[in-house]
Amino acid sequence: MPASPQAPGAVRIQPSIAAGNLLRLEDEVRALEKGGADGIHFDCMDGHFVPLLTIGVPFLEQMRACTRLHLDVHIMVTNPDAVFEQYLAAGADTLTFHPEVALHAHRLCTAIRARGKRAGLALNPGTSWRFVESLLPFVDQITIMAVNPGFSRQAHIPEMAEKVRELASHAKAKNLVFDIQVDGGVNEGNAALLAQHGATVLVAGGAVLGKPDYGAAIRALRAERS
Repeated sequence: MPASPQAPGAVRIQPSIAAGNLLRLEDEVRALEKGGADGIHFDCMDGHFVPLLTIGVPFLEQMRACTRLHLDVHIMVTNPDAVFEQYLAAGADTLTFHPEVALHAHRLCTAIRARGKRAGLALNPGTSWRFVESLLPFVDQITIMAVNPGFSRQAHIPEMAEKVRELASHAKAKNLVFDIQVDGGVNEGNAALLAQHGATVLVAGGAVLGKPDYGAAIRALRAERS
């Protein structure tokens, strides 16, 4: 099983490439590398599970070819069981899917891990973490969506911090080890609270890629932990 991009306990910042200039993919990736990003978050949307349709596997293949950063791939699709292997082959290091639509979520998690990749589950704001309680021993990451997926630059839903806290408390009580990632509206104003509540990975879109200095933006988000 591939290790997390950093040692446990260190908050990791994984900017969402969807918030960048997609016509200058390599330039954006190089700037994120230089700025100290811990990985790159890649969203794939199918126009069915979420409203938007985005570029998928070919885009990911090109991104994999131009960076060695950890690629955290979030597939917002109605048929994850049918398409997951394409994203693994294209270069995903962590592959996160939505259990709300998976046919066989446990089998999918074990299949991802069997291929030497990290398995993740993403939970919409309306989905309790208890919906996947039985799957927690089989995952490497749980993504708490702090917006309803499908569009960038939405307002952060602050109540999701409590979901993070509950999940982190449960993991500690059961001696389970997995990353808790928060995706959606993460910025300097809420990063500290999310980290204090147990988030180990923060996905940032405009809070990094909307700034003139990516490195300064990443450092500012990390500073919010202390």
